[in-house]
Amino acid sequence: MTAAKLAEVSQAEGWRAFGSDPPAYHQARPGYPKRVFDILRDRCQIGPGSRVFEVGPGTGIASQGLLQLGANPLVLVEPDERLANFLTKTLGGNSLKIKLIVTSFEHAELQSEWFDAGTSASAFHWLDEVGSLHKIAHTLRPGGWWTMWWNLLFGAPRHDEFYKATRNLLGGLGSSPSSGTVGRPPFALDTEMRMANLRAVGTFENIDFETITWTMLLDTTRTMRLYRTFSAISRLDAEGQEKLLDDLGEIAEKQFGGKVEICVTTPIYTAKRAGEAKPKHTSVSDIVQFP
Repeated sequence: MTAAKLAEVSQAEGWRAFGSDPPAYHQARPGYPKRVFDILRDRCQIGPGSRVFEVGPGTGIASQGLLQLGANPLVLVEPDERLANFLTKTLGGNSLKIKLIVTSFEHAELQSEWFDAGTSASAFHWLDEVGSLHKIAHTLRPGGWWTMWWNLLFGAPRHDEFYKATRNLLGGLGSSPSSGTVGRPPFALDTEMRMANLRAVGTFENIDFETITWTMLLDTTRTMRLYRTFSAISRLDAEGQEKLLDDLGEIAEKQFGGKVEICVTTPIYTAKRAGEAKPKHTSVSDIVQFP
């Protein structure tokens, strides 16, 4: 596949970009920093019995953290049936707390003004942003919180030495909606645009943004597995993909001795649905009433 074609990644294609090998994706991708879940607990008040929906849960990396905070029910909206099947396995022990809806968020039927919180981890750039934000505001109860965040690894501003040593290999691979608007920062780091669109909905307040930076240390094999999950690489033909990954692995081994430090940026946005806060549900019967 040529770089020109790779540049034409659509949002609809993104819905199915990561489901070819869910176990490999799940093992290769890093979790989210503790600070994310501190914000969800302390600022967004997600705790035991919170009604929460998650947009694009993928393999459940963030879903597990939401369950640990006490989300119940946790409604997962996942458009890829392959990832949905994987979710039923990875989160199977929490089946009584989870409702899985296999469709795009734009087509999902969710109870209006019912949820205490909504979240999306590394997925919201694949959606129609403005339309989805209006739907999210309608779905949250007054006083409920919306939170979206990303782990930025590929195509993000990085300053680690491995990125500097490999950026020539990665040039021309094409882009996806995560790249954002031409001439502007990547989607997740375009705070002016993201916050402007949240404000434009007209029902969000307490809109806030925070950037979390951290590093992870990987060996050569784990580095290659991680890069394989990036959509710009996974969409290459088999020969091109293996050649690129072999080249990355050779640099990791020869120049870095098999110890690769990767800088990760995790931007997180939070916004509160305006209006008089309603009390959270306290009874099991309330949960059962969810359609």
